[in-house]
Amino acid sequence: MSEETASPHPDWKKHGIRIIRAGELDANTPQTPGMTRAEAISYARVGSQKLWAGTVVVHPDARTGPHHHGELETVLYIVRGRARFRWGDRLEFVEEAGPGDFIYVPPYVPHQELNARRDEPVEAVVVRSGQEPIVVNLDMESPEPVPIHPQPDPFHSAPKKP
Repeated sequence: MSEETASPHPDWKKHGIRIIRAGELDANTPQTPGMTRAEAISYARVGSQKLWAGTVVVHPDARTGPHHHGELETVLYIVRGRARFRWGDRLEFVEEAGPGDFIYVPPYVPHQELNARRDEPVEAVVVRSGQEPIVVNLDMESPEPVPIHPQPDPFHSAPKKP
């Protein structure tokens, strides 16, 4: 019988709280042009079973294509900058968020993330309810004007028409 199964008490030193320092985030995650993601909490890094957490920096004047994240719930906390979010069947709803604001994205909600500013990045903390990086790209037009310096977006762009 192993030491862990023989003991009625967990080894909290080994299986307790984990601190992931700012310099220890893993940028080896799927990236989107105009956005930089870094992973802090995942199954691979800390043994998390139901959550994924990390950071995202949205470069000035960048935007994603319309998409949703399937069954996943997503929470963002804006640390710096001004983010704009569009959502709905035609991305008809729009709100902006700034430092200290939380954003909740329910499962299957069509949405688009944008940096509302051309002169500074948006920095945010992201938490998702699962480990898989689900992105379902949607074939819909955005009501937002095209950025001055558009960048290709292979992870969030609308599907190509046949």
